[in-house]
Parts: sequence; C-alpha cells; structure tokens
Amino acid sequence: MPVEVLAEPLTCAAFAPFGTVIESLSKPGRVFFNDDLGSARPRARFDLSLARLEPMAALTLEATELERHEFSSQTFLPLDVGRYLVIVAPSAPDGGPSVAGARAFVADGRQGITYRRNTWHHGLKVLDRPAQFAVLMWCDGTSGDEEFRALAQPFTVTVPG
Repeated sequence: MPVEVLAEPLTCAAFAPFGTVIESLSKPGRVFFNDDLGSARPRARFDLSLARLEPMAALTLEATELERHEFSSQTFLPLDVGRYLVIVAPSAPDGGPSVAGARAFVADGRQGITYRRNTWHHGLKVLDRPAQFAVLMWCDGTSGDEEFRALAQPFTVTVPG
C-alpha cells in the first residue's frame, strides 16, 4: 500500500527527533543552537556553502531517494527564502530509512534547521519562489560525507492548499 505523507507546519517539538529548528528572534538578544551541531570525525573540516533552489512545480512530491550524513550535522539557514519543504525519516532496523516513519514539514522563511547527524532526509524543496540558503556541515572528502539510498518503497508528500 503506498505511503502518503501530509506536510505539517514546522515546529520545534515535532522536529525534535530529527534535529533543531532555528527560529528567528522576535526581540533583541542572542540564542545558541549548538546541541545538534558536530561531527564524529576529528579530521573533518567545517564547510560553509550557498545553495540556490528553484520552486517545485506542484505541491505534491514523490520521494524516491533519501540521504544522510552519518558523521555530521547539516544546517540550512535561510538567506532569501519563502516557504520550503523539509522531509525526514527515522532509521529502520537495517540502518536504512524507515518510510513508515517519514514526516514532512513546511518551514517559513524565518526558520532554519539543523539535521542531527545520521538523520535520513530528502533534499530541501522550495515552495513559493527561488530561494538561497547558507549550508553548514563538516566534510573530509570521503564517501562518509553523504550517503544516498534509493527507496524500495517510494512515498508521496503533499503540501496542503
């Protein structure tokens, strides 16, 4: 039976099993988001990159592949972003992604995210307009930097209205 996931609003509590939501501040001050940042490889270097994404053509997506960064967290900070789609899945007993546990979230342009290391996720998808993110993670140039896994059972994600 096909798995269908309805995207829900991104909240700190709902995303907590997968990482951290980085919320914009509404008043002066400073908040640290260090809990999920890190690398399990001492020789990995901290990488900062920019990513520009084009919006999805439709509000439905078929997820056929997920990725993870087994040894590193990965952070996306919105620079010029409207809404975007975040898709995650827990690990299955065999270590691959659990399609049955897949979740999808709609983030607004003021929310960033950090995927905890070893978290299965889909590449971000932009909903409303072209977008730019700053991307932070640790890399050492080996195959351990990222792993892509084709899904034996693809699933569908729908963004409401």
